[in-house]
Amino acid sequence: MAAFVGRICGSGLLSPKGGATLQKVGKYVTSFTGQVRPGGVATAAGVLVGGAGALLYALEQSVSASGTEVHPPELPWNHKGMLDSLDHASVRRGYEVYKQVCAACHSMRFIAYRNLVGVSHTEAEAKAEAEEIQVRDGPDEAGNYFMRPGKLSDYFPSPYPNEEAARAANNGAYPPDLSYIALARHGGEDYLFALLTGYCDAPAGVVLREGQYYNPYFPGGAISMAQALYNEAAEYSDGTPPTASQLAKDVSTFLVWAAEPYHDERKRMGIKSVGIIMILGALSYYIKRHKWAALKTRKISFHPKSK
Repeated sequence: MAAFVGRICGSGLLSPKGGATLQKVGKYVTSFTGQVRPGGVATAAGVLVGGAGALLYALEQSVSASGTEVHPPELPWNHKGMLDSLDHASVRRGYEVYKQVCAACHSMRFIAYRNLVGVSHTEAEAKAEAEEIQVRDGPDEAGNYFMRPGKLSDYFPSPYPNEEAARAANNGAYPPDLSYIALARHGGEDYLFALLTGYCDAPAGVVLREGQYYNPYFPGGAISMAQALYNEAAEYSDGTPPTASQLAKDVSTFLVWAAEPYHDERKRMGIKSVGIIMILGALSYYIKRHKWAALKTRKISFHPKSK
C-alpha cells in the first residue's frame, strides 16, 4: 500500500526500489521547507499533516479490508435507539445463561452481585445468588483464612485460580474476561451474537489444529472455544423457550449491560439535559427579544430648534 501511494505521489519516498531512508526523507523535507516563504510555512505544514492523515487512513483501510473474518450483520436490538433502554428481562435471562454456561470458563471480575440489585434482581434475590458461592476471607483472630458465603459486595468468582491454570485447561488458550467484552470487540453485541451462533464446518483449504473450531466471524476463522449454546443448553426461570438464538440474544444483552451499567442512566440524563436546554433556550430567546426589540427597532432623529 505504501509503495502504491508513493507511485501516485511521484516522490519516490515510499517506493521500496527508491531506497528510502530517514536521512533522505529529512533532506527532502528540509529542502522543501527551505524554499517556502515565511508566510507559507503554515500552508506547507497543513499540506504535510493532511497528506500524513490521508496516508494513515488509507493504510488503516487496507489493513481492515485484508481481514479474513466475516463482518456481523447489524441487528435490531431493543436498546439501539437514542431513547431506548435495555431489556431488563433479557438482562436477567442473560445472567442465567452466563451462570449456567459461560461461567464454567469465563470470568467477570469487574461485576459484583450488588450491581444486579435494581437491574435484574431484587436485593433479596441478589443476596441469595451471592450466598451460593464460597469466598476465601480472613485472617481471623487466630490468623487463619476461612471460607464464607458470598455477600453483595463480592465480585463474580473466577473459574480458575490464575491464568496458567486457565490455559492448561483450554489447550493453551486463555478465555477472556467478559466484563467489558461488548465494548472490547468491534461490532459489540452484533459480533457477540454472530460469534455464538455462527459455528459451522470449515471450508475446503482451512486446516484446524486439534482443539480448534471454525467460526467465520472470528479473526482467522480458527477459534479455541467450542460451540457453547444449543437448544435447551440452559434453563430460564421465567419459562422462556431456551432456543440457541434466544440464549445468544439474552447473554449478549447481559454483556452489554455489564460493559456499560450506566446505559439507561446515560440516556435518561440525555433526555433531561436536552429538555432543560430547550426550555432555557426558549426563555433566553424570549428575554432577548423582550429586552432588545425596542433598542433594535428605535429610530433616532435630530430636530434642530428653530430661531
